[in-house]
Amino acid sequence: MSYEIMTIWRPDPASLRRPAYLSLAEQFARAIHDGRLPAGTRLPPHRKLADELKLSVQTVSRGYEELIRRGLVSGEIGRGSFVQTHRSEPDPPYLPERLGEIIDLSILKPVCEPMHLERLKQALAWLAVELPPSSALSFRPNVVFPRHRTIAADWLRLCGVTVSPLNISLTNGATAAMTVALMSAAPPGSTVVTEAIGHHTLVPLATYLGLNLKGLPIDEDGLVPQALDEACREADIRAVFVQPSVINPTATLMSERRRDELAAVARKHDIAVIENDVLGPLVEGRAPPLAAFAPERTLYVTSFSKITVPGLRIGYLAAPDRYAAGVANRHLVSNWMATPMVAEIASKWVSDGTAMELVRWQREALRRRQAIAAEMLANVSYRSNRDALHVWLPLPDARTEEGFVSQARLQGVAIAPGMSFRTCDAPWQPAVRISLGSTTEAELRTGLGVIARLLLADPEPVLLAI
Repeated sequence: MSYEIMTIWRPDPASLRRPAYLSLAEQFARAIHDGRLPAGTRLPPHRKLADELKLSVQTVSRGYEELIRRGLVSGEIGRGSFVQTHRSEPDPPYLPERLGEIIDLSILKPVCEPMHLERLKQALAWLAVELPPSSALSFRPNVVFPRHRTIAADWLRLCGVTVSPLNISLTNGATAAMTVALMSAAPPGSTVVTEAIGHHTLVPLATYLGLNLKGLPIDEDGLVPQALDEACREADIRAVFVQPSVINPTATLMSERRRDELAAVARKHDIAVIENDVLGPLVEGRAPPLAAFAPERTLYVTSFSKITVPGLRIGYLAAPDRYAAGVANRHLVSNWMATPMVAEIASKWVSDGTAMELVRWQREALRRRQAIAAEMLANVSYRSNRDALHVWLPLPDARTEEGFVSQARLQGVAIAPGMSFRTCDAPWQPAVRISLGSTTEAELRTGLGVIARLLLADPEPVLLAI
């Protein structure tokens, strides 16, 4: 295979901003996206480009590493760095690793303080003394988890779901539960529908499972029932995946009436409902889960990592009788079982009230963050909820997501592009998701100030040399 050496386009040193490595990467990324650096183009050696741009070799190396991280460039030992022929995987909406100089508002996580680490340390100390032999020595889920399932049923009642312990699977978080639920409700080759702006991992996950994913219209109240009804009449839909309670990208809290209408459509067409409700009891005043309206067909997912401590990676998947055996089998072959020692901590925290105490703490912390957002974005139109971990910010018509996200990054703030959550090709209004719990209140205030200033200023593209 022959490679073209990069001779026509060069980064513009006058347009570099701090941090220089990121600004350099943004120039390369724009040139690649615009076609000025076609697939197979060989980038200049690190030292040569550093000399040309009057940068350190380390800065250029970090810029190239950022391009490799984004999947735009591949490094070949002994040959150099080349523009990728194709993008094999979509970018995540968040930064895969936190960079010291960046205020990271891209990743969705709860507010955490030293207290959370101390609580987890205390739980581990308790576990060192109280660990049951079955959790350490058994390979059989039915030996390890009967007690945990009973406790899980207690927690699910707090979430608004009444289910037998026999219908509950403990999973290593919500992602594992989502995967098992999809595998159980929709065989390979079948179609699953979801919100047009939905879960960012659902598109690649459906691809990996061999499913056809179709995004349906949403409005101010969430997924539109008429759209679901029409989709089911036009195609053989097996399941609908929905996030009705604030965790969805637009931070929508679906009304009770809308939940009842969606349940009726699902029942009419005999399709499964997969409900992602990872915030559970965190959201005050919410309507009952969809699982309460259609318990005979809803696979309900909840977890603890976004409402207590990120390290408590345990989830509950409640399945109705028609799916219970399939869920158990698919969980066995894909995960075998949840990590028993983490399940022990979750069960203890549910039983002794620690879990709900941390939920109430998180709720108050998020409301303080939402108050900061309301202050700093006072002149900006955005969507959120007082108990949400984020805000959804539609961009004015003159703004592009890529340009706005790049400008924010160049000013030291990372945010998530709205396109990461798009599940269909319908007309699109550019938007960004801004997480509120991923940093300190002071950094949040600073980061939101940067975003507000960018929005209120005239659009200014990142300058590139042509």
